[in-house]
Amino acid sequence: MNLVRAELERLSARRFVQLMVVLLVLAFAVTAATTLAGSHKPTFSELNSARAQAAEARRDLEATHQECLARQNGSLPADTDKYFPSDCSAIDPIRQDRLPIAADYLPGVFTFADQAKPLLYFLIAFLVLFGFLVGASYIGADLNSGGVVNLLLWRPRRLTVLATKLGTLLGAVLILALLASAFYLATFWMIGQTAGLPGQLDGDFWQSLGAVHGRGLVLVLLASALGFAIATLGRHTSAALGAVAAYGVVWELGGRLVLEIIDARRPDRLMLSSHIGAWLGGGARFFDPRLCVGSAGTGYCEGFYDLTWPTALAVLVLLTGGLTAAAFAVFRRRDLI
Repeated sequence: MNLVRAELERLSARRFVQLMVVLLVLAFAVTAATTLAGSHKPTFSELNSARAQAAEARRDLEATHQECLARQNGSLPADTDKYFPSDCSAIDPIRQDRLPIAADYLPGVFTFADQAKPLLYFLIAFLVLFGFLVGASYIGADLNSGGVVNLLLWRPRRLTVLATKLGTLLGAVLILALLASAFYLATFWMIGQTAGLPGQLDGDFWQSLGAVHGRGLVLVLLASALGFAIATLGRHTSAALGAVAAYGVVWELGGRLVLEIIDARRPDRLMLSSHIGAWLGGGARFFDPRLCVGSAGTGYCEGFYDLTWPTALAVLVLLTGGLTAAAFAVFRRRDLI
């Protein structure tokens, strides 16, 4: 009997995996039903009113930019009550990532182009949780119940068995994530076509959405491997859950508080959550007022610093790869009885 096929059957037969799939379907159904119930096809008068409001908002942005330039040139009094940034390019409409559009002024209308990314982030978050929990329970239950020992009697190669389990887990999670995300986005695209607005679905939109989807799939696989590795090291599913809870309480909360007390610079770069956000978003910007200490009188200081996605990916891969390698090394020498 093929080892991969046997592991697929064991994985799909687990009640916890089946429960998580049911929860995934329920979460998707509730989200789709709520969106459909709260949206409607806009009327012609609603569209005209929204287009007029969007055009007025764009004109206001341009007028504000011109006033900022006028103040820089000295033709506008500097003591005006209106706030302007020191660099007028920051409010230049041409440089903005997104200008007001008609969909912004259509309350109660679902616009696929505007809501696709937030919806995809929600799905990715659920799939990350799904992958971590399934990965931890898949190996943790077998180690705790003696299932791995029975499997090694049939195939007495520890590393081959563990690698097959990990590979089967990642392959199954990837296929499920691809199918779920395709059906998920297609459903909301249909809602936008029939009970809302599709929005501007140009090449840039699909390219951006595809990039988020690809980064999300990588994060789902990393989370699955991480749950698998921690549960292997702890020989129980609860080891993975306890490790995540301890990290969140001790470091993300307690550690962040200590870093603030000691006035550490750039504390967000030391947090795993920051790297996850930077990877998913293609980069992240954080504010730290400590960066401007000592810069008084030397010029304008924004106090922002960036965390790039290559750095974030390197941290996530090194963490997951290191724990996975440690799990294989321990499993090779551990007494399983």
